[in-house]
Order: sequence, then structure tokens, then C-alpha cells
Amino acid sequence: MEPFVYSRARDVQGAIAQLDAHSMYLAGGTELLNLLKERIVTPARVIDVNRLPLAAVDIDDRLLRIGALARMSDVAAHPHVRAAFPAISEALEKSASPQLRNMASMGGNLMQRTRCPYFRADTVVPCNKRTPGSGCSALAADTRAHAIFGGSEWCVATHPSDVAVALAAFDAVVQVCSSTGDRTIPMRDFHRLPDDRPQDDTTLRFGELIVRIDVPVTPAAQYSHYLKVRERASYEFALVSAAVGIDVEGSVIRDVRIALGGVAPKPWRLNDAEDALRGQPFTRAGIEAATRSALRAARPRHGNAFKVELAARTVIRAMTHLGASA
Repeated sequence: MEPFVYSRARDVQGAIAQLDAHSMYLAGGTELLNLLKERIVTPARVIDVNRLPLAAVDIDDRLLRIGALARMSDVAAHPHVRAAFPAISEALEKSASPQLRNMASMGGNLMQRTRCPYFRADTVVPCNKRTPGSGCSALAADTRAHAIFGGSEWCVATHPSDVAVALAAFDAVVQVCSSTGDRTIPMRDFHRLPDDRPQDDTTLRFGELIVRIDVPVTPAAQYSHYLKVRERASYEFALVSAAVGIDVEGSVIRDVRIALGGVAPKPWRLNDAEDALRGQPFTRAGIEAATRSALRAARPRHGNAFKVELAARTVIRAMTHLGASA
């Protein structure tokens, strides 16, 4: 770890004013500490934002508002989140460990970096996210945990967040603040696919600070489920995960949401499957047909073709779980 100057921000505008090209924000620190220890980042200044009034969780009939500094465990346990957004609560509870969830912030969770072993290698190897222009070691090596959607010759790493998948499924938006004003970023646009700037994980502009995450209250969000498939039962990142939600009237699907995790550099909505299912009867055969059709667009690499079938089974199981509990 390299030495740095530590400072505290007492208000949002003060935090923004302190930020420059050689500084970083500190919230829960569960991700930043790893990046500092691994020398992936070497800021000259770390700005502690934990005193900012951004930890509230509020909900009304229209909107769930999650402060960027709300701790993951607090959001997961919030009774109104559990009732109106069970998939969000489940995604948070299946993340990391209880100790980390007690520290980690919601805004920081969205900003976490990939768990690709080449990005985090103790001995630096070619990785365009870590050293732009150096290449992607995964392309000719182990791609088991890597992307089947949205990857490129620049990078095939996946995004590790669980809750980002649920937020993407239910059309969350990220509220940010900067010295030039406020901006709203839809979750579907918050994370970037790798192009010639694979080191840029998000669409945040320099000087912007996440202040809140807003999620519309909908019937599909209220009747939702998050299913995570991983190599071991706890403290492990997803091989594949699915956040699903449905709104059924009688036996007909009025609305459906399906988002995948562990398969792309960002949460991946199966829009084609959603479109095919709306207005159709809720049946396992229909769900399977729509899901498998949408997954034909997958482009697996050597070593991870199994993810296509795993993704199909994960979505089908998550959706039939909702049907069985109806």
C-alpha cells in the first residue's frame, strides 16, 4: 500500500470540492482497501464521505429511495424493502459476508471493480482494465468465470455486484451530484461495456458523487426473487445469477423482469425474453422457450459455454419459484 493523505468531508459540496485527479472517496472501504493493498489504485488523497447525510432509506407508494451511504445490511433488513422489493433484499443477503455487509455502502457496491483474477493478480499481467493497452490475459487462458454477453477483445470480465442485477431488473436510477449540477443515470446505462476504454467501468463523469438510488415501486418488483448460483454456499461471487419479477393477472403475465448477473461486464437484462412473455400465460414451457430463445444471443468463450445452459436453468428455476409461491 502506498502512503496517502486522509481527509474528511462534512457536506456534499465540500466532498466534491476536494476531489481531484489524484484522490478517491472512502465510504465503507471494503473494496477500496483491497484496491489499495493490491496497488491497483494509488491515490494521493483519500476523502472520507461517511459523515455526509446520505444513509437514509425511504419508501412511499411510488418510489424507494436508498441513500448512497446506506449500509447493505440495513437495506436488506429494512421491512419495507423486504415487502416491496424482495429480490433486492435477497441479492444483498447473498452478497459477501455479514461483516462486510455491515460496512459496505450501496453506492460503493455499484462502484466495485471486477473480480477477474487477471485484474487482481499479485504479479501484474496484461489486463486492459488495470493497465490500458496491455491486452487481456483471459482471452487465451481461463475464461470459466467470464462474460458470455457484452465482452470484447478489450475485456471479457464480469461485474461482481449482486444487488446491481436486481436494481437493473426494476429500472432503478442513480442520482449523482457534481459542481456543475445534478444528473440522473438509469441503471441500464450506469455500467459500461468494454470498448477502447475498458478501464472505465461506469458512465460517471469526473467530479460526480453518487448520492442516492431510486427504484420505482411496481407489482413486478413486489413479486420478485433473486437466485444466485455459485461454486460454494457462501462468501462467493456468482457464476450466474438472476433477478426476476412478475405481475400476473389471472394466469396471464402483465409484466415480467429478468436480469442476469455473472454473465456480462454489467447487469444483463433479457429484454427479448420479457417481450416474448408479456401477455402470455404463465407456464413453465413458455418461460423456458422465451428464455432459451433470448440466450441464443450469448457469445461464450472457450471454457464457459456451460454458462448458457446454467443461465437458462437459473432463470427458469427463479421464475417457477415465483409461480409455485403464487
